[in-house]
Amino acid sequence: MGAGGRTSIPPKAKRPETNVLRRVPHSKPPFTLGEVKKAIPPHCFNRSVLRSFSYVVYDLLISSLLYYVATTYIHLLPSPLSFLAWPLYWICQGCVLTGVWVVAHECGHHAFSNYQWLDDTVGLILHSALLVPYFSWKHSHRRHHSNTASMERDEVFVPKPKSEIGWYAKYLNNPPGRIFSILITLTLGWPLYLMFNVSGRKYDRFACHYDPYGPIYSNRERAQIFLSDAGNLAVGLVLYKLAAAKGLTWVLSVYGVPLLIVNGFLVLITWLQHTHPALPHYDSSEWDWFRGALATVDRDYGILNKVFHNITDTHVAHHLFSTMPHYHAMEATKAIRPILGEYYQFDGTPLVKAIWREAKECVYVEADDGGQKGVFWYNNKL
Repeated sequence: MGAGGRTSIPPKAKRPETNVLRRVPHSKPPFTLGEVKKAIPPHCFNRSVLRSFSYVVYDLLISSLLYYVATTYIHLLPSPLSFLAWPLYWICQGCVLTGVWVVAHECGHHAFSNYQWLDDTVGLILHSALLVPYFSWKHSHRRHHSNTASMERDEVFVPKPKSEIGWYAKYLNNPPGRIFSILITLTLGWPLYLMFNVSGRKYDRFACHYDPYGPIYSNRERAQIFLSDAGNLAVGLVLYKLAAAKGLTWVLSVYGVPLLIVNGFLVLITWLQHTHPALPHYDSSEWDWFRGALATVDRDYGILNKVFHNITDTHVAHHLFSTMPHYHAMEATKAIRPILGEYYQFDGTPLVKAIWREAKECVYVEADDGGQKGVFWYNNKL
């Protein structure tokens, strides 16, 4: 799906799983960012207002069509079929709205157009409609990109050393515990991160994405945090009015459950892009921006690569050049792979298998005995 869609990485480019688990190099790369950029066709950095809006229009049209079909026809079906039709609507609508979420994410990176005011306007509207505090997340996400794979300063899914994992970890390090952890992460992970900074970096005081005076933000950003909160409150008021007029069940069926699926996907995508047995993390003695940006992995979500505008399988290029529009990222990825060589990580492991493997293998990080100090790898031996 997606207007002007792009082809995905061909199957022959995917490495077998035995190689996928081989650690990527953690030393200083033998190439520079400038050399990587030169390999990319210059037009890949061009942002088109019309083309960017085509994705917005396409996604919203599909979403509107799904809404129309659900609210017009599902109640006419006999009960056994309606019980199947609603979950089908929830899944399809959740996937399409995740694509809308990705376009708003592009706005936060100034990858939508050449006009910052337009990017922020579109991003604020789209993210607010999905109950995301646009500016709040934009600023914390920018810091994530500035500090990727840093043990001290990265903003999201920051791994813990073995000495800091909770007492409960050993009780969850088994199949039922992993299932429980995965379910909690995918259902509550996003609101817990926004409200309580769960899985985020350490701050010297309470951090919350809705708090304009919290430690996440600088003084010049605080007015925009108020604006993000106002956008979420406005959408919350609309939902309240709809619930009063049509009933809470209607709102949950049409909007609430698809939103849960959106939240689950965005947490899953972020988690799997930065959590992998082959990826290093660094403390302040070893970290630098370039090696940190390379410490991410492209994944294969099948048809959902298209629905999610290829944020899933072009994430390495996105971290290197975050203002590049998503509709050029696949071409850029193919261009930089020969330059990156072993520093590029692609994992075509089936999604469910990858979720289970990462939940099992990536419990905490530690430096290897006799290995380079300041470089940390995932482990699971408790």
